[in-house]
Amino acid sequence: MKKKSILMGLILMLVVAAVGCGKKKDKKEKETEIIVYAAASLTESLEEIAENYKKDHPNVKITFNFDSSGTLKTQIEEGADCDLFISAAKKQMDALDKSADAEKNPKGNDLIDSATRIDLLENKVVLAVPDDNKKNINSFDDLAEHLKAKDILFAMGNEDVPVGQYTQKIFAYYGLDEAELASASVISYGSNVKEVTAQVGEGAVDCGVIYSTDAYSAGLKTVDEATKDMCGQVIYPAAVLKGSKNKNAAQEFLNYLKSDDSKKVFEKIGFTCIQ
Repeated sequence: MKKKSILMGLILMLVVAAVGCGKKKDKKEKETEIIVYAAASLTESLEEIAENYKKDHPNVKITFNFDSSGTLKTQIEEGADCDLFISAAKKQMDALDKSADAEKNPKGNDLIDSATRIDLLENKVVLAVPDDNKKNINSFDDLAEHLKAKDILFAMGNEDVPVGQYTQKIFAYYGLDEAELASASVISYGSNVKEVTAQVGEGAVDCGVIYSTDAYSAGLKTVDEATKDMCGQVIYPAAVLKGSKNKNAAQEFLNYLKSDDSKKVFEKIGFTCIQ
């Protein structure tokens, strides 16, 4: 009888231990979601990096929202769920950063954790043409002359899209009047860099200003690269949002974006890693 009691006790202990292990396993396997708002030009590289990240972090789900940085900034301002923001220009990040001066952040937004903010990448602004390049455009100088003659159809980003803002600086460099050109129907706009890239790739326009990384990803021919004097540097800042529901996980992924493995992916398509 005593042996039977001891045996039953051992069985009960094993059952309790198994249940306990099951609970620990369930806790370990609980999925964490990171919502990343990122400039459209980061689509290919971040999707590849996320797949690599999942290999060592199988319980982390990364959800991307790719669009123009201006659109993403507005969505964040309106209260959209976002853990990590990566912009294609400092302007959109500054507009959400309390530490930025009033001129850069006129609304006084305090939406990003300034302590987590870093300059992650640098890109290049390039002039891309369709394969046939019917207008024989081979430089930004050629582009300026054709725009002045109003004999081409040119693609660029909208004014709230970073690549569009860089293009506006190029217009200013050449003394071109965007409003005049738009009224003459020689400009075709895109709501993000991917739309501009698609117009060039489809041959719907004679040329367009995009990033070197998008040209690479789309297999487009580029004929010139804008200098710093023409449009400044193309810097991609990144920061964790103050309202993030998973700040630690978001910070860990941001740290991974600075790793050697991530750098290989970024550099493969033409980004320069700053961190």
